[in-house]
Amino acid sequence: MKTLIVSPTYNESKNIADLIEHIFTLDKNYHLLIVDDNSPDGTAELVEKFQKRYSNLHLKKRPGKAGLGTAYKFGFKWALENDYDAIVQMDADGSHDANDVPDLVAGLEDHDVVIGSRYVQGVSVVNWPIRRLIMSYGANLYSRLVTGMPIKDATGGFKAWKRKALDSIDLDSVRSQGYSFQIEMNFRVWQKGFSIGEHPIIFIDRTVGESKMSKAIMIEALFMVWRLRIWKIFGWHK
Repeated sequence: MKTLIVSPTYNESKNIADLIEHIFTLDKNYHLLIVDDNSPDGTAELVEKFQKRYSNLHLKKRPGKAGLGTAYKFGFKWALENDYDAIVQMDADGSHDANDVPDLVAGLEDHDVVIGSRYVQGVSVVNWPIRRLIMSYGANLYSRLVTGMPIKDATGGFKAWKRKALDSIDLDSVRSQGYSFQIEMNFRVWQKGFSIGEHPIIFIDRTVGESKMSKAIMIEALFMVWRLRIWKIFGWHK
């Protein structure tokens, strides 16, 4: 299965080398796409140095910081254009363990989408303050109750996609960012009848660099789930 890992970056110079080395240690046949939003800390320049060693390492540089959702859409479109069978999305900050990538890809034998889930077997989060943990767990419970999606970790950003599931989504019509982006993408494939599985992971909050989380992202997610519920009621299946 021709596999691409998509990882957006903004100021990840302290983490990117570990990600690249880890991915290609797992499987030299994996492809890794870094979508960099003109990081002022030199992230893209570091990736370019690694490209001399790894032919399957790809870099796309965007002119400025445009948000996580648009970065993933950019990467997903590139994956579809280049005929990948499996597409994995993951953070570059070390919070997603690359060792879980083979298990997520293997899960595509039984499902169309496989989420690396923090909550499918209790709570598996490290280094989070209790307030953030409560907010995240509560947001996922809220999402399930409002949308009806049977997913324990709808806001998780570590997941594997079969090409056909990703190709079924009109990516240009997806406008949300952050947590909302993850929820909306899950909702769209769920409404189309694709199978979504969850594989347990341990999420380790970043130890280097700054979190991109903001109140605006949380507020967007709170409103997004009601928008999705309305779409569901009125038979939206785009």
